Amino acid sequence: MTKDIYILGIETSCDETAVAIIKNGQDIVANVVASQIESHKRFGGVVPEIASRHHVEQITLVLEEAFAKSELSWDDITAIAVTEGPGLVGALLVGVNTAKALAFAKQKPLVGVHHIAGHIYANQLQQPLMFPLLALIVSGGHTELVIMKAHGQFEVIGETRDDAAGEAYDKVARMLNLPYPGGPMIDKLAHEGQATIDFPRAWLDPDSFDFSFSGLKSSVINTIHNAKQRGEQLENADIAASFQESVVEVLTKKTYDAAIQYDVSQVIVAGGVAANKGLRTSLTKAFEHTNIPLAIPPIHLCTDNAAMIAAAGTIAYEQGKRAGMDLNANPSLPLEQ
Repeated sequence: MTKDIYILGIETSCDETAVAIIKNGQDIVANVVASQIESHKRFGGVVPEIASRHHVEQITLVLEEAFAKSELSWDDITAIAVTEGPGLVGALLVGVNTAKALAFAKQKPLVGVHHIAGHIYANQLQQPLMFPLLALIVSGGHTELVIMKAHGQFEVIGETRDDAAGEAYDKVARMLNLPYPGGPMIDKLAHEGQATIDFPRAWLDPDSFDFSFSGLKSSVINTIHNAKQRGEQLENADIAASFQESVVEVLTKKTYDAAIQYDVSQVIVAGGVAANKGLRTSLTKAFEHTNIPLAIPPIHLCTDNAAMIAAAGTIAYEQGKRAGMDLNANPSLPLEQ
């Protein structure tokens, strides 16, 4: 009889302190997240130093809560997986050093995990991955299209040349005086308005799967400023709806075109912006008449969590990947490495 694998996952790449325990790479035994949204809200975004301090304060409490919920002991844990990058370096260091200390003290194997790989493997917590697959990653710092032909193999075929989609959402939200985090607020407001403003779509080169949202962000800002100078009143809901339609149209079309061109067996969506209702609806409509299944995680697995890190860490562990006590935070860690 094969022994069950229990991976302890630790995630501290930005402003969530998270610890989870996953059984055999698919079953969530415990998944605890301590959010810092209230602390960063008054600044309109994440303050790295404050994020790091909160991680230091919360990591032990979150770890203890995860074990309490799992009703497991350290004897049951097979290995420890931790986000090593990308992310805020100070925040990453809290998780990495915690994982190293635990691995040393408890004599457990240590596995480093790429944050975006974690987002991709959040889908495996719902259903098995089918290769070759196409992953659309949309978050505050990343907008990428990734081809996977097997577990642990990542080929980036498209990425943002400037602002990520999530960054654009947050910057437009600040222009509309919406509270942090701006992405969910824009999504909510967009469903109350009409897409009456023709904001640009950046398609770039005909054969490119890269993205660009900086021009769109600037167009929104200029539209708001010009209206104020003319004394015109624009409805925030219409601005939000028009902005979101532009972002979603580009993300959907490039994802659909890439899926067809690469003849994939599955399309998955990952990252915090995958919680966006407009994007989820658009992608669902685009693929509902194809034979390519679309997988989107539930909203609580789209945002940063440690279950996804443990899921990705399970694959890495099974493939024999191990990290030493020299493991360090890498804020610019490439996905394909």
